[in-house]
Formats: sequence, C-alpha cells, structure tokens
Amino acid sequence: MGTTTTTRVRRTRRREEGQLSPAMTALRLLGGWVTLGVLAYLLWTPAHWAVLLLIWVGLTILADEFGGWFGYIGALLGGLPFFSPPGAPDQWTVALPLVGGALLALLLVKHSGGLFVLPFAGAVYALPLLAIARFGTKLDPELTLPAKSTFQRAALLAMVAGLAFSFVRQLVGVLLRYSARKRVTQTTTVTNTVFLDEENEVEGPAVDTSVTPGVAPSPQVSLTKAPSAPPRKLGRRR
Repeated sequence: MGTTTTTRVRRTRRREEGQLSPAMTALRLLGGWVTLGVLAYLLWTPAHWAVLLLIWVGLTILADEFGGWFGYIGALLGGLPFFSPPGAPDQWTVALPLVGGALLALLLVKHSGGLFVLPFAGAVYALPLLAIARFGTKLDPELTLPAKSTFQRAALLAMVAGLAFSFVRQLVGVLLRYSARKRVTQTTTVTNTVFLDEENEVEGPAVDTSVTPGVAPSPQVSLTKAPSAPPRKLGRRR
C-alpha cells in the first residue's frame, strides 16, 4: 500500500507542476505531428479559399493544444498554398497576412495563461479583423475581402471552434488534477491511520505513569522472594 500511495503522490505532483509521463509526452508529440501533417496535406490540396481559411485556423489552434511549437508551425504553414501546383487563390494574398498576424497574436496570448485568458485570445484575434472589415476600405478602396461575410464566417467560426475545444480540454484537465489530488490525500490519511493502529497493537497499550495530586500512589508488589532471616544459634541454659 505504501508503494502505491507514493506512486500516486508522484503522479499528482507531476500533474500539478505540468510534467507529463514519457508515454503522454510521446502521445502529444505524435498527435501534434499528425495534426500538422493533415493540415499540410489539406493546404496543398486545391480548394476554395474560404475552406482553406477555415481549415488553416481551426487545425492550427488544434495543433497548438499538443504543446510545443506546433501552433506556430501551423501558422507558418499558411504560406503552403503558394507552392502547390495549382497555386494559391487570389484572395489568399490578402487573407494570409491579415489572418496570419491575428493568429500569431492569439497564440501568444493563449500561451500566457490558462482558462481565463482564452476570451482575451479570442478578442485579440477577432477585433483587428472586424476593425479592418469596418475601416479597411477607407485605407485602401480595393481592400474589400475582410468585409465579406464569407471571410468573416470562415475566420471567426474556426477560431471559436478551436478555443472552445481548448476550453473543454483545460477544464477537464483541472477537474482530473483536483480529483487525483483529493484521492491521494484520502489514501494517505487512511494509510497513516492503519500504520498507527499497527504500531499500537505491537507496542501494547500505553501505561499512565502520572501521579494525580492528592492521591497516594498504589504500592508496588514485588514478585521476587524476600531474603530469609539468618538462623538463631541455640545455647545451653544455665
């Protein structure tokens, strides 16, 4: 039981410190590279620019959930359509710098904290795109793509879906860590109680040697035999 409790305590401490076991680390790396591979394949495949935008933002945020630099690598993969055989759509030259900058800002804010920074990460991503959609034509009359509903729907929907997945994952992780810590605490308490009970059984009940004031201590009975008196010598009577 002691070995099992120690193992659980170590696992709980690793979870609290953000450390992962070798198996979980390997699974995270595998998931991150697989997600990036799927993203690269889909960006290389010819598709409508709105579909590419939706896939790019959504899978980049998903890849970031596996830790490391997967999110930033996914953001850089946004330039892959320019190297595909059919070439990138015309709208991609406008969507890539706008959404790419907002996506990098989202990842930076997302990495600065846990659950409570996700709304700020979403705001950092969405507000610049909405501002460009509102005032972009005043800066450049040809900058009409951000104001289209197709652009906004693809960019914002992918962001909301990705951050919602991140929120659920982190919330489940917090609940699992709390449950594991509570279970280890209860197991440790039970183990200590059983250990103390075993010690008391081995040592026997404790004897109270204190003397109550005003009460005479009871006499101690000795079990050893008292020495006998020396024999008397009998003399003649005169």
